Amino acid sequence: MLGIGGSPINKSSIVTAVSFRMNLSKPLRMVSRLLYSLFLQGRLHLQRQQCLAFVSHSDVRQTGIDPIFVINLDRQPDRWTAIYRELGHIMDAAGNPLSERAIRYSACDALTNPDELFGTADITPYYTLGDQLFVEPQPDAVPDAFDLERPIRMSDAEVAIARSHIDIWKTIATSDASYTLVLEDDVWFGHDFGQLVDQAWSEMKVANCARPAFDMLYLSYQEVRHGAPKEFVSKTVFRPERGLWYLSGYVLSKKGALLLLELLPCRGPVDLWINHMFREMDVRALRRSVISQRLDLSSTNSYSILPTLSRIGIIDGGNTALFQRRPTCSPVFAFGASGFRMSSLAMALLMLGYRCCSDFDRIPECELDSLLNGRTDRVFDAYVNIESLVPHARVLTQRFPHAKFIVIDEVAGAAEALDGGALEGADVLRLYGETPNTWRGLCEHLKVAPPIAPYPSVRYFGQRRYRSASVDELTTRPAKQLRHDQSPWIVEPRASWKGIRASAFNQMEASFSSRVIFEDNLADIQPARWLLRNDTFPGNLGLFRPANVIPQLSGGLSLTVIKEPLGVRNLSAAAVSSRSNFLFGRFEVALQATNVPGLVTGFFLHRESPRQEIDVEITGNRPDRLLVNVFYNPGSEGAKFDYGYRGTPVSIPLGFDASKTLHRFAIEWDPCFVRWFVDGELVHCRVTWGPTPIPHLPMTLHVNTWPTRSHELAGRLALRALPASAIVRRISVDSFNADTRPQLASVPEDI
Repeated sequence: MLGIGGSPINKSSIVTAVSFRMNLSKPLRMVSRLLYSLFLQGRLHLQRQQCLAFVSHSDVRQTGIDPIFVINLDRQPDRWTAIYRELGHIMDAAGNPLSERAIRYSACDALTNPDELFGTADITPYYTLGDQLFVEPQPDAVPDAFDLERPIRMSDAEVAIARSHIDIWKTIATSDASYTLVLEDDVWFGHDFGQLVDQAWSEMKVANCARPAFDMLYLSYQEVRHGAPKEFVSKTVFRPERGLWYLSGYVLSKKGALLLLELLPCRGPVDLWINHMFREMDVRALRRSVISQRLDLSSTNSYSILPTLSRIGIIDGGNTALFQRRPTCSPVFAFGASGFRMSSLAMALLMLGYRCCSDFDRIPECELDSLLNGRTDRVFDAYVNIESLVPHARVLTQRFPHAKFIVIDEVAGAAEALDGGALEGADVLRLYGETPNTWRGLCEHLKVAPPIAPYPSVRYFGQRRYRSASVDELTTRPAKQLRHDQSPWIVEPRASWKGIRASAFNQMEASFSSRVIFEDNLADIQPARWLLRNDTFPGNLGLFRPANVIPQLSGGLSLTVIKEPLGVRNLSAAAVSSRSNFLFGRFEVALQATNVPGLVTGFFLHRESPRQEIDVEITGNRPDRLLVNVFYNPGSEGAKFDYGYRGTPVSIPLGFDASKTLHRFAIEWDPCFVRWFVDGELVHCRVTWGPTPIPHLPMTLHVNTWPTRSHELAGRLALRALPASAIVRRISVDSFNADTRPQLASVPEDI
């Protein structure tokens, strides 16, 4: 597996983060999913259970739970059907199924209604690491070494979930029901649900003079890793101080709903924030959870805290699981007027899991031949804005009768003229003029669920011109391909495929206001230019510390790895990062690597959301070779596509020992290729889809030395050889200045 910097880590080091947010369960494999589904279905054939705590609202003699609100997205009716069936298997005090009192609440949807997320005083969409550690204390962490107050922005999904719960609280506060059960739609009920709820209800009635006096009663929860601090108030009920995750099944009293509304705004994810309110409320929980999350349903949430927990070493893994989505409708062909809408469509298809080839005047002959002959040995399953395919549109409809077609043009009627009747009888989605770019129409056409990310807006640089291999690319050194990730954005190795070589866009230069050009000898660290890191990442046995970046009398810096107990790590390491973001250009370092097994010296470009990366690495056990790597994930700025742990690494012989003296290592990054140089010699080149797309978003520049968990990557760590250092003498940059581009997150990007 690979961490930041493209470094393999052992699978055994991954810690599944099951207790940090609602429904953050590890997906089941196919066989396990089938067995689990059979288990859930089999339960419904058993004898129905009864829960006497659910009484009729009209029965004034009884005090109990009456309505049931189920939070359900409009685009997931199957979940409403499933939870309705679950409730039908439990009877109330009068012998009627609980499904009769279930009220479906149309949840706020982060995808189809993004405008509803913000502009409300009920939610403050920022929280901090300190807020998280209050709920989930980490005794192995040293929180004073980190910025506990740095704001973390809630994901759109987290905002939508909070909005849905708050809106239900408002409904309960204005109703005349004393107690209401609130459910999310991805739960199932334990066989002793009725028995335990009734026992708890009876105990609370005795303690509170026939009427339970709580504000909130947790029926579904996950305790924090080391257990929630609690006080048992009866045999079945406890009062938590903090430390309960999930908010997928709880009873809320009218008094509790009114109190929650007074305590707003919600600051951060709702299940985190409500822990901070326990001191203001009378919150109780059953001695164990009687409502469980379904493991056969994929979570539609995205978790804003995971990158932060990963960076400081509290968890390993974060969102690095492989992308699981695979579309079933293919191939897809899109034609139309050139422009950013075509490039945005191509990016959207990538985000849906398609391997999409886009914005070329023509494609390699082997791929064209496979298409025109209707073969399945194609590299791609989607093609957007490929000029050479336009004359073959009618042939494509004949060769692929189940294909999906998309036509984009500026005005209605023009698209019909564009395809000239060639698409007659085909399954065509037509988009015209100022039709909003949203997921809905596209996903309905392709029969897929939209991702948890806004529809992308992509800068269009023009149609790339396909070309044959040039001499300089043919003279690069032989490279040994190492194990790759498997994802829609990586082409599997095949002898006939070397990627798509294309010329750079003519319009690119005009799209940027300025360049960043500097050569820094690192005699003094310039705080405005460089950041000395104090965090870590998955797979790193060390914690980066600014004190380990040491100026040298002869010039430059040493990046040192030292043995020292630091709580989250027993080693310290060193890393320097640029404060600026760069987009394309040339990046060079004069570097002398370490030769201590288990250590890695890296020089690389990196970003998150979506994760993209271009690496140069030298490992201590093999300082005579160079590891180069590319990570690619699709999306515009902010899209939480951070998949992949191994990347696409290759090993290149250097012909010398990089730990003996300084050598120059350079990365040239262009929209159509990435090239790696050693002492001015081109040693490796990547082109588009060879095997990944070229990273297309701004990245920061990094240089570091660190101890890896992976013996496969750099050998077993030689602890006795520590401390050990790498030397960095000079860094030069010639790049477009991505930070000067206005409103970067909303400006269309190139793919």
